Amino acid sequence: MSTTPDPHPLSQLDETVHQRARLGILAILAETRDADFTHLKRALRLTDGDLGRHLDVLVTSGYVELRKASDGRRSRTWARITPRGRQALLVEVELLRGLLANLPTAVPPATGDEAP
Repeated sequence: MSTTPDPHPLSQLDETVHQRARLGILAILAETRDADFTHLKRALRLTDGDLGRHLDVLVTSGYVELRKASDGRRSRTWARITPRGRQALLVEVELLRGLLANLPTAVPPATGDEAP
């Protein structure tokens, strides 16, 4: 009789959320009602193109909504996390908490015997 081990929590991470820039976008949007493109770009130190691609992925996944607005002089893009995006972020955070809870609290000193 073979037993299948329980999947490691890493196997449950949502690759759409877990990517650094997208996780950052969702985290910022979860803290605020909405954020404009320039704020996200500066806060996460991304280029226009990189931020645009990450927002496209999040919009396609249903995690973020975008809206365009004009302040009279220029057009601005605003992003808002959706309920689905908030739930995906919360699941991600809980999985990461579970991973951290299983790690040893102290790092053993290096002995020099470790393989590179």
